[in-house]
Amino acid sequence: MKHRLMMAALSTCAVLAFAAPSYAADKAQDFVDKAAAGGMFEVESSKIAQSKAQDQATKDFAQKMIDDHGAANAKLETIAGEQKLKVPAQMDAKHKSDLDTLQTGKDAFDKSYAQMQRDAHADAVKLFEGYARDGDNAQLKTFAQETLPTLKMHQEMIEKIASGSNDQSSTTSSTTPAVSTSDTNNPAAPVPGANSFTEDQAKNRIQDAGFSDVSGLTKDDQGIWRGHATKDGKQTDVALDYQGNVVAGAK
Repeated sequence: MKHRLMMAALSTCAVLAFAAPSYAADKAQDFVDKAAAGGMFEVESSKIAQSKAQDQATKDFAQKMIDDHGAANAKLETIAGEQKLKVPAQMDAKHKSDLDTLQTGKDAFDKSYAQMQRDAHADAVKLFEGYARDGDNAQLKTFAQETLPTLKMHQEMIEKIASGSNDQSSTTSSTTPAVSTSDTNNPAAPVPGANSFTEDQAKNRIQDAGFSDVSGLTKDDQGIWRGHATKDGKQTDVALDYQGNVVAGAK
């Protein structure tokens, strides 16, 4: 009976181990291997984006990836050296394949790059969260904990860029692209679409457009932030869409 129970327990453990996601790592060398490969991919793919991306927001994001991940890669290499761990000299096959796709693919570059960045950061956040919690090396755990907020910030940035790109591609030709200035709105605004602005970001955007006393912000079922504000001494309804357009008097 005891033998059967032991075998059942071992079998369960084996299933759980097999089911563990590939991006998990609680051993130091495994974490270094995966973090380094991911970091190299971020930098190299973003260098390609610097020359091939069409959208300026995508180019700006790519530059931030080069700067932030370049610094993180250097820090990881230093810590790994101190801990007598080996840093891989090149990326794994999956990341190399993705780079080749970016270089030679015929699909719209910005969309492909954004999707790869979404996937890469989802994996990175899970990897760093897991090691920050369960890792076996104190210095690497600290590195993971300190780097995690930056990865989550990147994740939020690329989700915003990707959702804006997807929504713009599905609109009709009568709808103009997202604008980057607070005083020039899309004529069709407020435009329905997946809105990645948080409430605080929406409030700040509205205030930057010259409004004050912004209150009662709620996101409706079309992805539009709506609330109340004051401008030129008068209270008004105000709306903010996913493109960043701020519209007074919108209900």
